[in-house]
Amino acid sequence: MSTADFDTWQTRANAVRPLHQAFIDGRFVDAEDCQTFATINPANGRKLADVAACQPADVDRAVQAARRAFESGVWSQQHPRERKRVLLRLAALIELHRDELALLETLDMGKPISDALAYDLPETAKCFAWYAEAIDKQYDEIAPTGPEALATITREPIGVVAAVVPWNYPLMMASWKIAPALAAGNSVLLKPAEQSPLSALRLAELAAEAGVPQGVFNVLPGLGPVTGQALGLHMDVDCLAFTGSTATGKRFMAYSSQSNLKRVWLECGGKSPHIVFDDCPDLDKAAQAAAVGIFSNQGEVCIAGSRLYVQNGIYDRFMDKVAQYAQGMRPGDPLDPATTMGAIVDETQMRRVLGYIESGLSEGAQLRTGGQRARTATGGYYVEPTIFDCPRQAMRIVNEEIFGPVLAAQRFSTEDEAVALANDSPYGLGAGLWTAQLGRAHRISRRLRAGLVWVNCYFDGDITVPFGGVKQSGFGRDKSLHALDKYSDFKTTWINLL
Repeated sequence: MSTADFDTWQTRANAVRPLHQAFIDGRFVDAEDCQTFATINPANGRKLADVAACQPADVDRAVQAARRAFESGVWSQQHPRERKRVLLRLAALIELHRDELALLETLDMGKPISDALAYDLPETAKCFAWYAEAIDKQYDEIAPTGPEALATITREPIGVVAAVVPWNYPLMMASWKIAPALAAGNSVLLKPAEQSPLSALRLAELAAEAGVPQGVFNVLPGLGPVTGQALGLHMDVDCLAFTGSTATGKRFMAYSSQSNLKRVWLECGGKSPHIVFDDCPDLDKAAQAAAVGIFSNQGEVCIAGSRLYVQNGIYDRFMDKVAQYAQGMRPGDPLDPATTMGAIVDETQMRRVLGYIESGLSEGAQLRTGGQRARTATGGYYVEPTIFDCPRQAMRIVNEEIFGPVLAAQRFSTEDEAVALANDSPYGLGAGLWTAQLGRAHRISRRLRAGLVWVNCYFDGDITVPFGGVKQSGFGRDKSLHALDKYSDFKTTWINLL
């Protein structure tokens, strides 16, 4: 991690001149009619750049380039060792330019620079390297037949893949889709969130430097209702992978049905339960995990443990500990390496979070700590870490995804009650539980309706394990070898040998 101090990061930030054009067919170009949108620094409310706002004509141009590249075989039929070499080179370039990419993400979406350096960028580089290494280790199959036939099952790339990614982890979330899609031999169109397009554009430049052929990787910044919709409705996009809100995910499903029935893979919203039993082996560790599980990245995390359920006997003692950790996570300047909690991504999201805090108060939740906008003199979008004691499940702050630093805590008595409360949600992305009993850990994990369950920890994971949810949190899995299946077709060839 860089050892630069606050003043050095400020100096670097003042010198940034970000890329601002779309990257289509191997070059940077303006959008149709030179349309742009402003990307804003959430730390101070100031404009960073005017970025190309891709229109349907730009999307069509990029899809045509991606299709030409795919059909030419320059990447899709490239020797696996060569695709591996290129993606490993891209991973190395990401690592080489880690400080620059981390700075772009911090300026664009407000996350602490220390988090971007320690987690986001290393995980991004690791993802590309991991899928690069997987390329020449995937084997096709021979089916069990009689001696009269040979049946082969071969893995083939789908074609043109669109990836529409969120603003909370701009490059890391993008890598979870781009890396396996490219590893499988597809051409890729990346649509970054309009709040955080800058690092994606620099990634395009690094991909070209690494040797990704012209047209194989394209970046289309723009507004969701225009650029995203055009990708969703395009008749020549074969697959669309999306991470974001459930409402938008449903729109992409509709776009598929209205167009060419393209495959759609969704990782959508979450309202993850975090359960602490009274036999928790380490209350301090659990309290810290509960605080980090909701307040890291300003609470802008799909798997945030935003619902905390604590057994009656330890509730007050445990919540005091959580509040103590929360009070140590005060919002600060994202460029300060000492900052552990940065700015909310934009004013719209900040207003949304503050609206939910008002809703909690009006519905009778008791405010334990926080609840206010912070650092108003900076012009930035900061919200204090906020904890509510909630008297009942039927409250908006308990049921709806806030995507901000707001924790809704409740008491429970029994295992059955804890499971019922945890599963009482339209979402099913993550869940956590703390207990010293191995039997209880197995029992509860199996009963929880979630794609990811953590026991005596929270947020832990690795590129080797699948990431995704159930219910209205979506379907399909990012990460692990299973992600390659999303971007592959399986062809059966039956050969009569007689």
